[in-house]
Amino acid sequence: MTPRHGPVAGNGTRPLIGVVHLLPLPGGPQASPGLEAVLTRAAADARALLAGGADGVIVENLGDAPFEADEVEPFTVAAMTRAVTAVAQAAPELPIGVNVLRNDAQAALAIAAATGARFIRVNVHVGAMVTDQGVIQGRARQTLLARRRLQADVGIVADVHVKHAAPLGDMPLVTAARDAWHRGHADALVLSGAGTGLPTDPAQLDEVRAALPDAPLWLGSGLTPDTAARYGAADGAIVGTWLHADADLSRPLDPQRVRAMRTAWDAA
Repeated sequence: MTPRHGPVAGNGTRPLIGVVHLLPLPGGPQASPGLEAVLTRAAADARALLAGGADGVIVENLGDAPFEADEVEPFTVAAMTRAVTAVAQAAPELPIGVNVLRNDAQAALAIAAATGARFIRVNVHVGAMVTDQGVIQGRARQTLLARRRLQADVGIVADVHVKHAAPLGDMPLVTAARDAWHRGHADALVLSGAGTGLPTDPAQLDEVRAALPDAPLWLGSGLTPDTAARYGAADGAIVGTWLHADADLSRPLDPQRVRAMRTAWDAA
C-alpha cells in the first residue's frame, strides 16, 4: 500500500526498515560512552543495514530508558539530530525515520525537518495507553499541526496498541486502528508484539487488514527469518532486535543477519 503523505520509506513494495538503537545519550539516565562513541556506533549500524539490503532505517533512543513520557529534554533533541545526520552521511541511500522515545512526536518532527528524514514513528498517536511511563495520551492534532507549520514532507507511522503498554479502557484493536487511520490521519500503521523482540500476532494483522484494506500495515517487533512467511498481509516491517549480532541489543548490527532477513522477507 502507498502511504497517503510523503515518501515514507523504501524502494521496494514491502519495505524492510532496520533500527539503529542509539547507545545511551549524554545527559540521559544511563551512563553514556560519550556522543562521539554514540555517533560512531550509529554510523556503523547504518552501514550494516545498507550492506545487508535494508530499504530504510529508523533511529531511536533506546539506550535512554527509562524514558520521558511525552517531552524529552533539549540535549536529547540535539544529540539525536547529530545521530540522524551521522546515519544519513554513512548510508545516504537509505530513507530515514525518527522515533523519539517514549512519545515525543514534536521533537521527532523537528529532527526530521532539520535533517531531511522521511518519516517519524509515534508510539501513541491517538487514544491513551497505560505504559511504564504512566498514562500517555495521543496528540494527533498537535502533531499534524506541527507538520503543517514546519512544511515538512514527513510521514507519520503510528503504532496501534503499542508494545510495552495496554489501552486505557475497553478499546478493541480494530477500533484503535480505525481511529489512527481515519481520525488521526496516520500515513502507515504499526502492529507489534507485547514487548521488544516479541512477535506480532498474525491473526491481529489479518483482522486489521480486513478492516482497513487501504492502510499500509507494518510489523513493529519480533520478525525473524523463520517467521517471515507468517506475515504475507504486512506491507512492511521494522526490524531491530534480530539484526543485532546474536540478537543481543548491546552488540552492533550484523550485515549478514540483515541479508538473511532481507532474503526471508522477499521470499515471504
